Amino acid sequence: MTNSSLQNAATQAIEYAKTRGATAADVEASTSVGQNITVRLDEVETIEHNRDKGLGITVYLGQQRGNASTTDMSRAAIERTVDAALAIAKYTAADEFAGLPEASALARGPFASLNLYHPWQPSIDEAVKLCREMEAAAFAADQRIDNSEGATLSTYESDFIYANSLGFVGGYATTRHSASVTVIATADSGMQRDYWYSMARDRHDLESPDAIGLRAGQRAAARLNSRRAATGEYPVIFDATASPGLIGAFVSAVSGSSLYRKSSFLLDSLGTQVFAKGVSIFEDPFLAKGLASGPFDGEGVTTSARDVVKEGVLQGYFLATYSARKLGLKSTGNAGGNHNLIVSHDGLSLSDLFRKMGRGLYVTETMGHGGNSVTGDYSLGAAGFWIEDGAIAYPVEEITIASNLRDMFKGIVNIGNDALPYSSKRVGSILIDKMSIAGE
Repeated sequence: MTNSSLQNAATQAIEYAKTRGATAADVEASTSVGQNITVRLDEVETIEHNRDKGLGITVYLGQQRGNASTTDMSRAAIERTVDAALAIAKYTAADEFAGLPEASALARGPFASLNLYHPWQPSIDEAVKLCREMEAAAFAADQRIDNSEGATLSTYESDFIYANSLGFVGGYATTRHSASVTVIATADSGMQRDYWYSMARDRHDLESPDAIGLRAGQRAAARLNSRRAATGEYPVIFDATASPGLIGAFVSAVSGSSLYRKSSFLLDSLGTQVFAKGVSIFEDPFLAKGLASGPFDGEGVTTSARDVVKEGVLQGYFLATYSARKLGLKSTGNAGGNHNLIVSHDGLSLSDLFRKMGRGLYVTETMGHGGNSVTGDYSLGAAGFWIEDGAIAYPVEEITIASNLRDMFKGIVNIGNDALPYSSKRVGSILIDKMSIAGE
């Protein structure tokens, strides 16, 4: 379907809902197409194509809410879907905070192009060739790489329209492409697996197959002959693949649903010191080619570039319309989640962080759920490397790291300049002053 067809479908749904008595309604209609190719041990393992479309509508009868969805965008199917949503709304309890955003909060077009659409549909032969190159580079990285869990190339593009009965209509096309490989290294001490990947809106921004394979192979081989670290309290570095998880825990703690349910360890923390003084976090919805960019959120509310944390002090929450009303605040344009978060760094490389730490744990992988959102207590299985005299001494595994997220955030000593551009949370390796390590 074309963007105009999606817009027509969304408009039909809203107009029909009005004729059936809805006091308000909003609709999202979308289409997507994707391809996934996996090669394992030089043989094609899977070839997947997907093509999807769908329409979801939410209707309001006063402050009673109902929603329904369909994958059939014919007029008859849309009308049946609206009727289903209305039937649900009749049986739901009225919620004083339910409803569309205020009209004044909605984004107004024309919307700036954020360079989010770069379609790429490689042939099967081309995709297989790229996967084979990734896997071959991983095997060539170290002679101890002797098995593979596969190399995968994924391409994806989508288009959507969001519209509501306040007159808002907006949408745009996006793409997302990724390449990854996972391999296994073997030594007398046992086997270790690791991976590497790259993701981007534009295929030309992906790392090369050789670079992805080399990194995966090196990471797997480096973990051979792992042992358990000594139990105690030591400094810890979370590498740039693990550190976004810490920022994710922060986002969850200062997001609307956690706050109005009073299930956050950062409740009532606006304007207070939640990170070490040198840490700042900037939200940029307008980052060109950003994986979490957009001129409006999932409710049509305009987005804005803003300081979320400045010099360690919390400047704002992540709120959608409903949670904002529950808290007596205004939406921050975050229905659907955070936009690109840019975390400040100290200009230090990972090697610089090793030297700064001197002795401690470098975490490259975590296992388990992690933090308790209510108390902030944090405990995870971990693997990585032990650092002695500012350099890697040996790989470690089967250990547990523990602390409290409040203490961890305030205990950040430095943040490295090695952030990966593959996440909505761009943060480098994080050095924390101390955590409890349970090992030998």
